[in-house]
Amino acid sequence: MPWSRDQLAQRAAKELRDGFYVNLGIGIPTLVANYIPDGMEVTLQSENGMLGMGPFPYEDEVDADLINAGKQTITALAKTSYFSSADSFAMIRGGHIDLSILGAMEVTDRGDLANWMVPGKMVKGMGGAMDLVAGVKRVVVVMEHTSKEGASKLLKSCTLPLTGVNVVDLVITDLGVFEIDKHGTAPMKLIELADGVSLDDITAKTEAPFVNALR
Repeated sequence: MPWSRDQLAQRAAKELRDGFYVNLGIGIPTLVANYIPDGMEVTLQSENGMLGMGPFPYEDEVDADLINAGKQTITALAKTSYFSSADSFAMIRGGHIDLSILGAMEVTDRGDLANWMVPGKMVKGMGGAMDLVAGVKRVVVVMEHTSKEGASKLLKSCTLPLTGVNVVDLVITDLGVFEIDKHGTAPMKLIELADGVSLDDITAKTEAPFVNALR
């Protein structure tokens, strides 16, 4: 069976490391905050000017003025700090964020990413994605493997406007996990399958070339 949204977030949380400063994108990536391993110190950063975000609030804890970059209400921690979005983007552009976990519409086997625009449709816009993929040390994408129409979202070439070229290190889909060499010296590698998903299943739904490196 393909991984659920929560299972995707759980798998993405395995990419966290103690002491990391992490930026979580809109959508499935925000769920990663619920699966930070016990005892691990991870500091979440938001483009709108917050460092040290807490978990999502219970109904009686909601503060409408305390939101992340995706306009979701969140909570603060004892270590939380606030600053301007200019300072927040200086952190990102200066290479001070260790990991960003983002959603995507399309990714290529070379690590090209399209996640901000569908021509002719209303979407939320690029947000900080273009800065994140350029300034963050490691970029992990979490997405469904195919579109609603069943078309592959892992492509030889993106058809949508690009967010960045050669920027993605790892792709986690509901069918499996792919490791990308964004420097182009090695092919994209399939390193993990979702429970119950076969190699034939994932091959049939993947346009981009890859090699089988299942552990």
